[in-house]
Amino acid sequence: MPRRTATMLASTLMLIALLCAGVLIKVPYAEMTPGPTVNTLGDHDGEPVLQISGRKTYPTTGHLNMTTVRVTSADYNMNLVSAVYGWLAHDSIVVPHATLYPDGKTEQQSSQENAEEFSQSQESAKVAALDELKIPVKSWVIVQSVIKGSPSEGRLHAGDVIKAVDGAKVEKPADVAKLVTKHKPGEDVSFTIVPVKDAAAAEKEGKQPTRTQNVTVTTEKAKDGRAIVGIQAGTDHTFPFAIDIKLADVGGPSAGLMFALGIVDKLTPEDLTGGRFVAGTGTIDDDGKVGPIGGIQMKTVGARGKGARYFLTPKDNCAEAAKDVPGGLTLVKVNTIDDAMNALKDIRSGNTADLPKCTVKG
Repeated sequence: MPRRTATMLASTLMLIALLCAGVLIKVPYAEMTPGPTVNTLGDHDGEPVLQISGRKTYPTTGHLNMTTVRVTSADYNMNLVSAVYGWLAHDSIVVPHATLYPDGKTEQQSSQENAEEFSQSQESAKVAALDELKIPVKSWVIVQSVIKGSPSEGRLHAGDVIKAVDGAKVEKPADVAKLVTKHKPGEDVSFTIVPVKDAAAAEKEGKQPTRTQNVTVTTEKAKDGRAIVGIQAGTDHTFPFAIDIKLADVGGPSAGLMFALGIVDKLTPEDLTGGRFVAGTGTIDDDGKVGPIGGIQMKTVGARGKGARYFLTPKDNCAEAAKDVPGGLTLVKVNTIDDAMNALKDIRSGNTADLPKCTVKG
């Protein structure tokens, strides 16, 4: 056999062997790719994403698209070839498996957590939107969850309204931890609560829950030495009219900003987008503060692929997003819902030179 032919044959066999090895070798990585992007002003699966009743709404144009990321399942075993392809591809990101499923979390556990975060983000989006429009919302602090086996189990229940701790009025969730940790482990804490059943009845009638009772819980010592009772405090709201967000198979908190803007647009005579295609992402809290999210580069790719020209980007995601911006897409830096509203004003007026744009420095 001629030397050149033998060399080519040997090289081919080696390449085949390497490819086979690459397919067989499993690596501890997962993949993120662009997911669906949905216009919060439009319909999805045949029904409006935002449904508002009991309040006058106005026609809208353009797009305020929320964006998502697809991730591989918890039991997906990525091989070396797929990992290398993902690292080189523009429309995917390969990350350590533990980034998406920390502490051995199953896909079911992750889905449940994402569903809870999605539900909470909807509530915060409604509060932030109505606050932006100066529409009052009734709010109160509740027991959001009770840790199994904690001192509070059987004494406090998820949904109980916390009116006071040791007689001190509670106005926000952080007040609860602050008052509990004033104690030493082993000391009693007195909670003034409205039981969840009474709270639910009051909410159904559109009233503030008022019928109270006192519950005493003995604190225990946390790992860091603090006194704890084993609850997570949160906030519940009663809205002056119905706002429903209909979007199945989506999880996580990252659509909060775009939901809030969509609600504002539907309740505002002025068209927020001026017919432009705007997409974005970002968590939002009750005060309208926008927070960072994961998978920002995949979200910008997905948004541009659907036609977006502007992308509302959380301030803390700007540097990462600006490293690889899809052609034709302008990244707009936002830190609050007010920032986003000001950006939309510039976009619809065509005054885009003044937009706060993302850079690799932030």
